[in-house]
Amino acid sequence: VVFKDPDHWLSQENSGGLGGSYLIKRLIGLPGDTVACEGAGKPITVNGVAVDESAYLRPGVDPSAFAFTVTVTKGHVFVMGDNRANSADSRYHQDDSSHGLVPISDVVGVGLAKYWPLNRIGTLDAHHETFKDVPEGANA
Repeated sequence: VVFKDPDHWLSQENSGGLGGSYLIKRLIGLPGDTVACEGAGKPITVNGVAVDESAYLRPGVDPSAFAFTVTVTKGHVFVMGDNRANSADSRYHQDDSSHGLVPISDVVGVGLAKYWPLNRIGTLDAHHETFKDVPEGANA
């Protein structure tokens, strides 16, 4: 999803400034979902189900270098970058005003294409199949 910078995340991103005050991250958790990881070498789980992110993470890159557990609150989403080692995403902002979650009202759209770097221009795939076995979360 593409969203407005919720709480000065861009100051911690190596974004190059091409996106203005917007970020693009992969939507991992919806309201009511519990997103977790046991640490390096372990998969991300959503509502207790491990998700296979190999379709979009580079080989050898951990889904998360550290453990975390977050339950997504009403009106928010949990996002993570595909470049996990260099992405100041929801995991890194647990102490901000929304506890690392992005207010749905700040989401402005869905990313459809990559335009930078030039040698990687192309369309983006949502990879909905990654989450096909994840049950709905608790009502938030």
